[in-house]
Amino acid sequence: MKKILCILIFLNTFFLAAQGLERVEPPFWWSGMKHNTLQLMLYGKDIARNTPEMEGVTIKNVRKTENPNYLFVTVNTEDVPEGKYVLRLKRGKKEVSRYTYEFRKREEGSALRKGFDSSDVMYLIMPDRFANGDPDNDSSPEMTEKADRSKQGGRHGGDIQGITDHIDYIRELGATTVWSTPLLEDNDPEYSYHTYAQSDVYRIDPRYGTNEDYRRLADELHKNDMKLVMDYVTNHWGAEHWMIKDLPTYDWIHQFSDVDTSLLPERSLKVGYANSNYRMETQYDPNASGIDRKYCVDGWFTSTMPDLNQSNPLVLNYLVQNAIWWIEYAGLDGFRVDTYSYNDKEAIAQWTKAIMDEYPYFNIVGEVWLHDQAQIAYWQKDSRIGALQDFNSNLPSVMDFTLHDAIGTVFNEDEATWNEGITKVYGNFVNDFLYPDVNNLLVFAENHDTQRLNHIYNKDLQKYKMAMAVVATVRGIPQLYYGSEIGMVGNKDKGDGDIRRDFPGGWKGDDNNAFTAAGRTAEQKEYFDFTSKLFRWRKDTPVIHKGKTKHYLPENNVYVYFRYNDKDTVMVVVNNSNEDQTLKTERLKESIGRFAKGKEVISGKNISLGEMTIAPKTVWIMELE
Repeated sequence: MKKILCILIFLNTFFLAAQGLERVEPPFWWSGMKHNTLQLMLYGKDIARNTPEMEGVTIKNVRKTENPNYLFVTVNTEDVPEGKYVLRLKRGKKEVSRYTYEFRKREEGSALRKGFDSSDVMYLIMPDRFANGDPDNDSSPEMTEKADRSKQGGRHGGDIQGITDHIDYIRELGATTVWSTPLLEDNDPEYSYHTYAQSDVYRIDPRYGTNEDYRRLADELHKNDMKLVMDYVTNHWGAEHWMIKDLPTYDWIHQFSDVDTSLLPERSLKVGYANSNYRMETQYDPNASGIDRKYCVDGWFTSTMPDLNQSNPLVLNYLVQNAIWWIEYAGLDGFRVDTYSYNDKEAIAQWTKAIMDEYPYFNIVGEVWLHDQAQIAYWQKDSRIGALQDFNSNLPSVMDFTLHDAIGTVFNEDEATWNEGITKVYGNFVNDFLYPDVNNLLVFAENHDTQRLNHIYNKDLQKYKMAMAVVATVRGIPQLYYGSEIGMVGNKDKGDGDIRRDFPGGWKGDDNNAFTAAGRTAEQKEYFDFTSKLFRWRKDTPVIHKGKTKHYLPENNVYVYFRYNDKDTVMVVVNNSNEDQTLKTERLKESIGRFAKGKEVISGKNISLGEMTIAPKTVWIMELE
């Protein structure tokens, strides 16, 4: 009898353990948030058989799904003070599991945090390729892919500590804001270094560091009066995400019932996968067919990136809370949202609004990779174009891809025609009337998905200078891509890894350390000194941040524009031709007015505003006096 009793006790203990909580997300929260409800996602074997109770906190709703391993518990957080509260799971009267849930105190002024804006310069870093601050975390026993710097598409060991170690370098460059490509866990067996196929969205990938390391990076940037932007992914997760392996609901991701899964690549999930057609215009095209729109929005970005169904309220709420959790936990100053326009547009507008309601001075820039200003403008908050379809994205900032397109070709076009040469840059700003807020556009010459600027222009420093001068002086928020400021190249045609090369000096034993003035080659120094002087000047020049623009039709491949306010005027002259050009300043009188000369920002020379002759492939930036 005693033996039978022991067996029964063992079986009961085993059964109760099996009912335990494996995960609670968000893992903790804050008191005093504007949103006064919180949806807790509880996960564990057959957890739905239990009833949740929470001392001192009112449970408003308990949602079960077809998967018994999940419970979604909505609690009322209004007037819940900071402290620890016991969450119990009960089977009848018996407690089978408990979790101590913490509501933390918010940092003072958290809700009023100020996001990045047009006074900032954003520096884009691919963390795996920037600097290896902690070689001990290059590989992790928890993660499948190990470090192998010999592989172009492998993990090279760059990490959060590497960024933190080089904040002084970034500040010296004139940048005020760091945008790092994603840092959350990505357990893909290969190509995981880009981290867009995330496997746990509450955890920093251990090969980059820890959650605490990320928070420390934000703190160090803030000490230097700098900001941190997280690259956030709402459209998809990776196939290795733990929830994808045990879906809470069938429609947590988009699935296609008529797909032959035997045709999928080996690593693909054997579910109803269909690839996106990538035709984002179907989101607003009044003539689009339903099937085309479905395959844009519901189709997967790749077969290893399951497409999240934001129109499922459980998914949407999970993403909203996860985003707010990272803002509050890490002290973030902004988001860059990957593949923004591939999401269900109504749902992503709700996601964006929820975040901006909680943090009204925050900023979010969406990747809307389109090649027409009207189509890009559709996605910016309060767009009159979107309003024609009763749509408002609530998205404060979009990326100026049409300017990027122009910059990527124009400086190789030596002869001006009706639509080639520097006229392409002029033409981009003709359409500024389409945007609700031109100062909140992200302007850039390149990023981690495009050709390197110095590859396009074959390391022609003069063409680099013209491109950077335009990015630095037009309306909007300039974004730089790591390494270009020292002349780094890369050819996307050879693979994405080639445009994401290791920054020289970021690894112990590198032959060349471009992080220091003494370690730079003569060529690297020339690139860096120009870039640093340009963007440090911009940092202290408010007329560029918020001033108005007046520009003049290009003549002889020369473009002239002015940034001005009631106090200051800056004149920019870009000679894109292969010959000296003499400016006819008479037609510029409405902008030059009483000014007699200008001080050129980079050279420091004074230039008379009478007859001006500018050398070929040259840019002048002049503060008028």
